[in-house]
Amino acid sequence: MKKLKWIALLVLLFGVVQVQAQQQMMPPLINVNGIGEVKVQPDEVLLNFGVETREKDLEQAKKQTDAKAAAVINYLKNQGVEAKYIQTSFVNVQPVYNSGEYGKASPDFYMAQKNMTVLIKKLDKFDQLLSGLYAQGVNRVDGISFQLSDVEKYKTEARKRAVNDAKQKAVALTSELGAKLGRVYTINENSNEGGPRPMYAKVMMESAAYDQSGPSIAGGEVVVTSNVAISFVIE
Repeated sequence: MKKLKWIALLVLLFGVVQVQAQQQMMPPLINVNGIGEVKVQPDEVLLNFGVETREKDLEQAKKQTDAKAAAVINYLKNQGVEAKYIQTSFVNVQPVYNSGEYGKASPDFYMAQKNMTVLIKKLDKFDQLLSGLYAQGVNRVDGISFQLSDVEKYKTEARKRAVNDAKQKAVALTSELGAKLGRVYTINENSNEGGPRPMYAKVMMESAAYDQSGPSIAGGEVVVTSNVAISFVIE
């Protein structure tokens, strides 16, 4: 037992000596953070919408919803939307009871729902497609989000700006102290991997017959960001 304790103590001391040796070997460093942003007008919009049917008969509610969903898919394909940009995101069928009638054996009606998403690659086609979706039976729009088709290109640009920002800060700090900035020692980057931060536009959906005098959505700007942490050697 004593032997094991001595071995553990020696390992611990060896680790401490190693850490101290590494710290003594490290050159003088300056640590800075850099931020880069790229603001771009979006060129895609992701539309979330749904079809909802309420019927006394369960099978009828399901059949009507399925038929409308199929019509929506066919309509989008006929409008030139590729199948890979159309996705069913939610399916639900449930009985609905009046809240004031506790213990009721049969439901008042059945509700069948199908939610879908479609990626619209041309923003100028949004109003036309939305109007057509209403005509095919879509009766709920849950939201839209604006996107970039080539987001990686803008991430690269944001990363370059972040590195340049960090370097400028390091140069300014070392020059104020009369020192010289040396080589890069370490660098870490944290991009906005979850995608760009969209500025959302609200869809006003009072009826399918809305004003056609101008576009009904505004894309605003998408902001792509990158953050870097860089350590430079001070010479």
